[in-house]
Amino acid sequence: MNLFDAIFQHRRQSPAIIYDGRELSYADLADHTRTMASAIASVGTQRQDRVALLLNDSPEFIEAFIAICSMGAIAVPINTALRLEEQRAIIHNCRARVAIVEDDICDTLLSNAPEELHFPEEILTVGCTPQPVQDDNSGDHFYVTDERMRRPRTRINPLEYLREQKKSVEPDFSADDEDAVAFILYTSGSTGEPKGAMHSQADIFYTNATFCRQVLQLRPDDRLFSSSRLPFAYGLGNSFSFPLLNGATSVLCRERPTADVVSRILKNYRPTIFFAVPVVYNLLLEYHEEKQPLDCSSLRMCVSAGEALPAHLGERWEKTFGVPVLDGIGSTEMLHMFMSNKMDDVCYGSSGRVLSGYEARLLDEHGEPSAKGAEGNLWIKGSSAAAGYWERPEESARTFVDGWVRTGDLYRCDDSGHWFHMGRSDDCFKSSGQWVSPVDVEGVLLRHQKVARAAVVEDFDEDSLPCACAFVVSHSAHSEAGSLETELRALAAGALPKFKQPRKYVFVTELPYTATGKVQRFKLRQALREKQRRAKT
Repeated sequence: MNLFDAIFQHRRQSPAIIYDGRELSYADLADHTRTMASAIASVGTQRQDRVALLLNDSPEFIEAFIAICSMGAIAVPINTALRLEEQRAIIHNCRARVAIVEDDICDTLLSNAPEELHFPEEILTVGCTPQPVQDDNSGDHFYVTDERMRRPRTRINPLEYLREQKKSVEPDFSADDEDAVAFILYTSGSTGEPKGAMHSQADIFYTNATFCRQVLQLRPDDRLFSSSRLPFAYGLGNSFSFPLLNGATSVLCRERPTADVVSRILKNYRPTIFFAVPVVYNLLLEYHEEKQPLDCSSLRMCVSAGEALPAHLGERWEKTFGVPVLDGIGSTEMLHMFMSNKMDDVCYGSSGRVLSGYEARLLDEHGEPSAKGAEGNLWIKGSSAAAGYWERPEESARTFVDGWVRTGDLYRCDDSGHWFHMGRSDDCFKSSGQWVSPVDVEGVLLRHQKVARAAVVEDFDEDSLPCACAFVVSHSAHSEAGSLETELRALAAGALPKFKQPRKYVFVTELPYTATGKVQRFKLRQALREKQRRAKT
């Protein structure tokens, strides 16, 4: 079965999408998807051609994604918030033959592009503002681009384009090989250059049968809203596959999900399930307490992923709004969550339990099983695993081994079966000969009422010995750094062994995050090295 058939085989009563104050029914979404597929097919798209999507969270994104996968081509979603160089690098890496791009970013994407980069042969551009077209009530408009000139040739409506070609291009939704590569999702780049994880339609169905059914347990009247965007594995499940495969409603937002925007959506569209990353929950609590109250009365469940949710943050959210936050862990390589808390089993500070349908194991630094209760490198097995990284055979071989996927995360499992995130394996380091997990140290620092965010990385003392360095963002811009550092040192001394206590504190106004809300600790390490280099010159 393909995505088109799976979504539209049943009569649905709820709206499929709520967007910009409008409701789109399942029947309308099916019609629009057929039109989108016809436009994509009419520029010569073949099976296994890569089609890049540079679209905001919108009905057009969903229509294009369903159409591309169901036609047997390969969808490559790209985050519109990425830097121009990163967007071009993904298009170049996947060798997209076609791109569907937001009207207002198309010229920027094409202008002054390096000649050595691969660029699509055809570009269809979706206009933000609906324009009246005879015999057509669609708001979608496209450019067909002459690749040699690197600029749009003509702006036309897709139906007019089909008439111009003097042929009828019926969408061929016969791609029922669920295991063929159907889309490529690029990792967030929290540790460096993004990699394209290759997924099939079967992977989507598997995450729906596992996380969605075991944790979300959707009802037809549920409305799902995700602050994490559709181009990411987390957002794709939250806003696309889970609501639409179960006859529920997806609430979409073109705008960047600031606290003001999220507050407005919660009030006006009244979602029942909200998805975010820890940094967003923290920002929303600050907004609620310092600017204006959030209306969370419609919510029955909140979900967190991306990074470990600090226990105090989840507890604070539930105490404030009366709604639990279910923390879990997933990855681009596994498509969505493979561990999660559940409504009847919330253990703040943990990623919950392994979901039915997945297996987990912990290996030590020598590749041997970790001792019971000890932390180790987390490996996961499950049928939603990617087939590998696009054109990265060596990295694929390191990550995907005998059906298992190396996550790069350090975990421990307690006697009750709850799993606790100890940090990224490449973020952990030794001090005084013992391993330091940044997450442990950050959790202690975040207990201080003046600390908004914290990130711990490896540094070196005056004797060139490894030690912990803490980057701290204060709640108040007027906090006295000296006195706050003294208080944090006292807090750490009372809660951590000496080898884990930060030797250095750096107070900053913000931390570097990926688009998915993960702290880019490698950038903090680079900043320390650069500072040390300048000090020596």
